[in-house]
Amino acid sequence: MDRHGAALEVRPEAASSLRSRLGSGLGALLWVLPLAFLLVFYFYPLAIILQVSFSRGAAGWAAPFIEALSSASIRSVLWFTIWQAAVSTALTLLVGLPGAYLLARYDFPGKSFLQALTGIPFVMPTLVVAAAFNALLGPRGWVNGLLVEVFNLQQPPIQFVNTLGAILLAHVFYNTTIVLRMVGDFWAHIDPRLAQAAQVLGASRLQTLRHVVLPLIMPAVAASALLVFIFDFTSFGVILVLGGPRFATLEVEIYRQTVSLFNLPLAAALSIIQLLTTLALTVLYTWLNRRLSTPLNLRPRTYTQARLVSWRSKLFAAVVLGLLLALTVLPLAGLAARSVTHFEPPQRGESGGFAGFTLNYYRELGVNRQSSIFYVPPARAISISLGYAGLTVLLALLIGLPASWALARDPADSRSAAARINRLLDPVLMLPLGTSAVTLGLGFLIALDEPPLDLRASPLLVPLAHTLVAFPFVVRSLTPALRSIRPRLRQAAAVMGATPLQVLRHIDLPLVGRALIVAATFAFTISLGEFGATSLISRPEYPTVPVAIYRLISRPGALNYGQALALSTLLMSITAAGMLFIERFRVADIGEF
Repeated sequence: MDRHGAALEVRPEAASSLRSRLGSGLGALLWVLPLAFLLVFYFYPLAIILQVSFSRGAAGWAAPFIEALSSASIRSVLWFTIWQAAVSTALTLLVGLPGAYLLARYDFPGKSFLQALTGIPFVMPTLVVAAAFNALLGPRGWVNGLLVEVFNLQQPPIQFVNTLGAILLAHVFYNTTIVLRMVGDFWAHIDPRLAQAAQVLGASRLQTLRHVVLPLIMPAVAASALLVFIFDFTSFGVILVLGGPRFATLEVEIYRQTVSLFNLPLAAALSIIQLLTTLALTVLYTWLNRRLSTPLNLRPRTYTQARLVSWRSKLFAAVVLGLLLALTVLPLAGLAARSVTHFEPPQRGESGGFAGFTLNYYRELGVNRQSSIFYVPPARAISISLGYAGLTVLLALLIGLPASWALARDPADSRSAAARINRLLDPVLMLPLGTSAVTLGLGFLIALDEPPLDLRASPLLVPLAHTLVAFPFVVRSLTPALRSIRPRLRQAAAVMGATPLQVLRHIDLPLVGRALIVAATFAFTISLGEFGATSLISRPEYPTVPVAIYRLISRPGALNYGQALALSTLLMSITAAGMLFIERFRVADIGEF
């Protein structure tokens, strides 16, 4: 072979090496924007608020931690935070796993609608969830009102608000869909012949479940349980409204120490404890999620799912569906119904009860009876929330798409530098979900107060905070869709001379268009319902709908309560439409939170 022939023989390898280097360089470049956003709008404000908080302590930075660990009341809060999250997670699994099995193994009419319906609570604002249970089981709720009416009672017989049961039930309502989606989607692709083979070999149903099915689905179960635990561990709105003064999680205690007592050092110490705990859990969560990618004999849903034929399967489906519908529909229906009804309070010598239907609560939303200078009509609050949500969608997609693509391009060599970077940064992306919203909101106000980042009076501050919350969900929605793209498509494009950017533009983006819509809708609905940080950084004249709801709930009087229910119903309708939209356009056979 002459020199020209040798050169021709080497050029394909050189071109492949060049494309590999370009791909690696692009993988590193994809992390630039997400990391820059997190550094400026997460790590920097968090570091500043922690520095300022600890500098206010006279006894050094260690003193607040010593105070937190030596205080009986703080230890009680920490213990309550842990065990209520553990009990809530166990109850959520108890309700969610039978539902996950039903959705994974059976096909029945209305299944898609049920999946969308059970997903609505997850994107509902915590304040609206609390208001829904209050409207159903609270002292002025449907159940108590009807019982007072029927039995001519002087006092509501059911004491639901400010109880542990209210907190646990609301958490189960809020997070059951995580188990249904994560476990159900994974379970639906496991080859049923594995269990059938065990039974042919003589294993009982219980033995098959214990030794075959559970080991296969355990990574999905553990990952969903960890995610549920994280959300329950950092619970704020549910505890604040339904728990009352008797119960407080770390997040509520941080809020109280910051806003009521202005004890910033102790609040900072509690924030670090919460952050370190959730960081450890997110690292474990991402590791378990990677376990879901372990090669298995996965099958399409059309192969693994069967019809409800036997009476046992029909009875099982009826019980599970009844439980899921009761848990999901009753609180939401109670909220909507209570917003158009009026109950007379008990009078001396007379019983109260149902007084008829009314639209006055909706009409009163547009009336400023107290002549408050900070009064904002509901239409304007909704438009403000919609504007913030639209901007949040743009920012979350702009930052989440490159991060998702970088994670989806995880190299086959797990020991490579790119693989190690992905393993390191994957849990970092979820850190905003476990960070105290109160601490982060104060960090925004303190850190972003000087040029060129003087944003305290800027309307951009709220959507930036919302983007931090929505960003992890965008990544979790897009990454599975990007990973589902067959590598041969990218390889074929590269062989034909396409650069990595051209592969992104002409292969990846067209194939994940529906997943982009799902991610955008997630970001939109999450922004509509965010309350923790918004309550601190939003200006009084520019409230979002959740902030306006909380203002109404905080004021005494039946009229204010009815207005809060009416505004909550409007927000519920918007978020429900968003979840139905997600289910309509969700990428087939792909699901991950």
